[in-house]
Amino acid sequence: MSSAAWRAAVAAVLIVLCSRARLAEARVHPSHGGSLATRRRDNVPAGVGGCALAVEPFGYPCEEHEVTTVDGYILSLQRIPRGRHAGTAAGLGQPVLLQHGVLVDGMTWLLSSPEESLAYILADRGFDVWIANTRGTRWSNRHVSLDTSSKDYWDWSWDDLVVNDMPKMVDYVCTHTAQKPHFVGHSMGTLVALAALSEGRLVDKMKSAALLTPVAYLAHMTTPLGILLAKAFVGEVISVLGVAEFDPVAPAVTNLIKELCRHPGTNCYDLLRDFTGKNYCLNNSAVDVFLDYEPQPTSTKTMVHLAQTYRDGVLSKYDYMWPNINEEKYGQPDPPSYNMSNIPATFPLFLSYGGRDELADPADVGLLIGDLMGHGRDKITVQYLEQFAHADFVIGTCAKDYVYNDVISFFNRFN
Repeated sequence: MSSAAWRAAVAAVLIVLCSRARLAEARVHPSHGGSLATRRRDNVPAGVGGCALAVEPFGYPCEEHEVTTVDGYILSLQRIPRGRHAGTAAGLGQPVLLQHGVLVDGMTWLLSSPEESLAYILADRGFDVWIANTRGTRWSNRHVSLDTSSKDYWDWSWDDLVVNDMPKMVDYVCTHTAQKPHFVGHSMGTLVALAALSEGRLVDKMKSAALLTPVAYLAHMTTPLGILLAKAFVGEVISVLGVAEFDPVAPAVTNLIKELCRHPGTNCYDLLRDFTGKNYCLNNSAVDVFLDYEPQPTSTKTMVHLAQTYRDGVLSKYDYMWPNINEEKYGQPDPPSYNMSNIPATFPLFLSYGGRDELADPADVGLLIGDLMGHGRDKITVQYLEQFAHADFVIGTCAKDYVYNDVISFFNRFN
């Protein structure tokens, strides 16, 4: 898109927003999904980490770890070194690093019971489990010199997670365990991994990657609210308004969501379903627990970057929209593309996706699978679950039976 067209789009959306004199009075109807404007992340006392909050009460050993990225972000990891019934003398098993998606944090792997949450299931199966928390989220919101109230703190996109966060956490796990970890990603966690692998990063530092609802392309995304956000250039609009942090429960964002909820065909009675699709095994209690601790903030640039992926139909680095800025950043007027076919055919991959997923649409996953055709049948496993949607893979009550057991079997092939 030309810079003139971009400015026109931003201006059009600003005119629409400014014409709504009573925008702040708009109301999203409540349901078990809840309104993002009324649900708060107020269930975590200050200074309490993931171990004390979620893991230790179930009787599992847990350790808090920190790493600092090259650009100064202090990231938190929780480690569950063994299962709750394993003795302290038990040797440490094969490490696995779990990476969450966008607008959530590592708590998403810990919200269900030990019989249903992947982190606990892996620990009870003898794995050494490490849970990542992306910059800007609840336990990774510190920096060596910047405060979260600073716009500079939020000046990053998911490209920076590819270059800085994921490599730093993988290196840390390798150093502390003297082993290469397996990797499990969900949603944007898969995107970061795929982008890193396509550039040759971490190929020799991880044993394999299990990608749940893999995201590389978004052109076929069908989630109504997500499409509206992308088409409205909502990220660029918020950036123009001076909001560097994209916090789903902050007024600047909730007011925009309320405005978009007025659009015909958008069902905001259940925002979780409207974003992710009709999930198969999410009960009301699972959704309520999820909303007690999530969503989490991210950078506006990350949301813009995801919107660009949808609108442009290609997977590329962040587009600064102005050719001269792209030239300064990348040495060319357009941002470089990530080429999924560059992922080494010898690197083991497990892909699991659902037929009802409105974010990682099956058509887009199909494009990714086409890029990976060079992988031999012994190096890639593809699982398709017709009835699953986006959230089923991480907080679904039946994910263990449908997905997690197969993930563990896949890992055991490469231990």
